[in-house]
Amino acid sequence: MTDSIVAPAAGLPPWGEDVRDEDGNLHPELIEAVREALAAGDSVRLVALAGDLHEADLGDLIEALDPDERPRLVALMGEDFDFAALTEIEDTVREDLLEEMPNAQIAEGVRELDSDDAVYILEDLAEEDQEEVLAALPTPDRATLERSLDYPEESAGRRMQSDVIALPPFWTVGQAIDFLRESEELPEEFYELYVVDAALRVLGRVPLNRMLRAKRPVKIEKIMLEAEHRVAATDDQHEVAELFKRYNLVAIPVEDAEGKLVGVLTFDDIVDVIDQEADAEIRALGGVQADEELGDSTLETARRRFSWLFVNLITAILASAVIGFFEGALQKMVALAVLMPIVASQGGNAGTQTMTVAVRALATRALGGSGARRFVAREIRVGLLNGVAFALVMGAVAALWFRSVDLGLVMGIAIIVNLIAAALAGVLVPLALDRIGVDPAVASGPFVTTVTDMVGFFAFLGVATLWFGLS
Repeated sequence: MTDSIVAPAAGLPPWGEDVRDEDGNLHPELIEAVREALAAGDSVRLVALAGDLHEADLGDLIEALDPDERPRLVALMGEDFDFAALTEIEDTVREDLLEEMPNAQIAEGVRELDSDDAVYILEDLAEEDQEEVLAALPTPDRATLERSLDYPEESAGRRMQSDVIALPPFWTVGQAIDFLRESEELPEEFYELYVVDAALRVLGRVPLNRMLRAKRPVKIEKIMLEAEHRVAATDDQHEVAELFKRYNLVAIPVEDAEGKLVGVLTFDDIVDVIDQEADAEIRALGGVQADEELGDSTLETARRRFSWLFVNLITAILASAVIGFFEGALQKMVALAVLMPIVASQGGNAGTQTMTVAVRALATRALGGSGARRFVAREIRVGLLNGVAFALVMGAVAALWFRSVDLGLVMGIAIIVNLIAAALAGVLVPLALDRIGVDPAVASGPFVTTVTDMVGFFAFLGVATLWFGLS
């Protein structure tokens, strides 16, 4: 080991008090120090370096290490390894790491986690490994996790925290405060208490600030608020995320099929859902599958991207077929071949802009009823205005470039037509796909590009053929 890496007891390490640099990345010196400790098998030093890291920082450290170093990190840190860090890393990295770990170690690690984090890790295990890990847990913990795992994937039941504080309405504020102080089974973080009847059905909620402002003799039922929003454990997590965004919620109770309180979802759980949803939309618009990760192999990545590229190849062939109809015109007037890609490119860019807004609006359910009609009308007006503006610009450029006012007029007409077509395609294609149950984020791109290319080529070459009498 080098003398440049000092132990924390000897003063601040080279990276200072913050483990991240000004760009938000882990300091390379920290990563190198961890690698040296791993190579030397120095568990004491490794714990000194990484034992106090936040779970998000530890997750980034795991991803920064080589695949063969990651299991060694977990093994050397032993009970000081924070299993919550496994919820902060890519699925591929987590699955590979879990495969290298004995089930007994996984069971010991998830035992200390909140139920939602434990479920997040356990659902990646093979069924037989999952059963072995659950069998090693205390009966109450096992029952809680098994119930959550029985809910559908990407449901509120999978995301919820099963540890929830429920109080009877006849308790006083003083009794509730004493209970919170004395209980050893409280969730690590909570923001509201829920008031329930004898059958565990939610009667109302009490935010912590409201309870702390009340006098001790006051009954809980006197200060409780209506639980306006609640979700079923089987509800889709994305639907729940929309509730959080729409009403600025901090927490929401989760009920089973009989209406009993079974858990709570908090905003920190939903932030992850919103982040995943946004990431999936961005990937889909680029033709990348939502589950593709940096840790995937070259062969797997190529296989996943092939289908999207193949669809784009078919659409490109269709656009080229349109050009083939005007082969004679292109041979007689070379300027058409020079200017033709500009028309198609402007239409494609405009269509992509409209499509992106439309897909996002569909995802947030902002295009219902009259909203869709207003959006279509607005985009047509935008296409017309931009079409006229670019027609003037490119018409003048074409006229000066090839010393032909007629060619400039043809160019301008084609751009106006294509930008209006791009606006229509950018809205109507996602709407149509959504109506028939196809994800518009995934499938809109090739169709919109095909429309703008075909309309652009046909409008420009068709108008030119008629204008100049070419055939």
